[in-house]
Amino acid sequence: MKTVAVDTPRQILKTVFGYDRFRGQQQDIIDCLLAGQDALVLMPTGGGKSLCYQIPALLRDGVGIVVSPLIALMQDQVSALLQVGVKAAFLNSTLTLEQTRRIEQQLLQNELDLLYIAPERLNTARMLALLAQLKVALFAIDEAHCVSQWGHDFRADYLQLSILHEQFPQIPRIALTATADDKTRQEIIQRLNLVDAKIFRSSFDRPNIRYRIVQKQNARQQLLDFILSEHEDDAGIVYCLSRKKVESVADWLCSKGIEALPYHAGMSNELRQRNQHQFLMREGVVIVATIAFGMGIDKPNVRFVAHLDLPKSIEAYYQETGRAGRDGLPANAWMAYGLQDVITLRRMLQEAGTDELHKRIEYHKLDAMLALCEQVHCRRQALLNYFGDVLDKPCGNCDTCLEPVYTWNASLAAQQALSCIYRTGQRYGATHLIDVLLGHKTERVLKYGHDHVSTFWYWYGV
Repeated sequence: MKTVAVDTPRQILKTVFGYDRFRGQQQDIIDCLLAGQDALVLMPTGGGKSLCYQIPALLRDGVGIVVSPLIALMQDQVSALLQVGVKAAFLNSTLTLEQTRRIEQQLLQNELDLLYIAPERLNTARMLALLAQLKVALFAIDEAHCVSQWGHDFRADYLQLSILHEQFPQIPRIALTATADDKTRQEIIQRLNLVDAKIFRSSFDRPNIRYRIVQKQNARQQLLDFILSEHEDDAGIVYCLSRKKVESVADWLCSKGIEALPYHAGMSNELRQRNQHQFLMREGVVIVATIAFGMGIDKPNVRFVAHLDLPKSIEAYYQETGRAGRDGLPANAWMAYGLQDVITLRRMLQEAGTDELHKRIEYHKLDAMLALCEQVHCRRQALLNYFGDVLDKPCGNCDTCLEPVYTWNASLAAQQALSCIYRTGQRYGATHLIDVLLGHKTERVLKYGHDHVSTFWYWYGV
């Protein structure tokens, strides 16, 4: 039996989820699935992707199967659905054998509207055999960018999800993502066999978020000043690269009077869930986390997202900053970065046990992230352009718009620097080259006769 007896998407939107009207392309996406068609949905974080498959799952006969990559995401979604009376459950590694069998029995008795499941479990012969016995309303593949080896969050188990089309060709599928550039988008279509799917593409712009990137000086103090001056008593998320740094920053913020809780994969499930619950239920709590936190977390009034380390890619940055201001009210995306971050990430990539092609892709994404940090024109235009989105004029709501960066034409200076490298034999370090360009008659400059090259003292007259 279905949870709802009403028979229109708008009625369910109002009576079950409490909204008066659809946003953007939600209605068209729902109609597409109700008609039995496949869909690829590209929608920004906070755009309402979940409703696009939850409502059709309630209207179509059978259970909606939702493929989800993270345990925390499943639990949060299912908890929210149960609170509004929707019969939902999840299957993942946190369940006991008895709990798993109970949910499987509910499926066989047609007692569930939505089932959230991890891709590795879905791909098992046992689960596929179970699905073959069910009436399935639709398949929803959330975070679909995980299928792309070009993407920032690749998961090998997602590659097997084309089996859904092969074994259940009559059941509509919807793939959803908030972060996909052109290459990732094409790979999603190819790997999931969505060549006939209708594509729904919303603007990636989140105009209520103010983007601000500063160079690191004293990053912790810079973060504290930012929070105290603009977000005292607000909910926020602070992202760090390592678990150790998460712990130390959370402790340090607490010592400064900020209620901060850590969250990372090295903590016990119980402690992670307790900290996440406090963040969701209470106001003014700051979570300090690795990227393990936030995917699918529905807290609309996160007023700021801060990064104390450079993200690995623009996709990761966009996804993480998108967790701010989901209620549409003003929010801040603040980041402190330094070139040491780039060195650290490059070293991590070099030491990673991945093939050279994948490493080249990751280097490319890191370079694009650095370019965004060093952007002197509208940061939002550059961010949107990365995803193939166009903003006709500067946004007026990012740091480079509000405080224009001083620029100068460095063409001649760059030429002279390259000339200096060439004329000194292309084998000296930066410190020596700077001494030559600045006209410093150091012992080494004099020893090699570099006080006689044409670029000696070049910078004296600049």
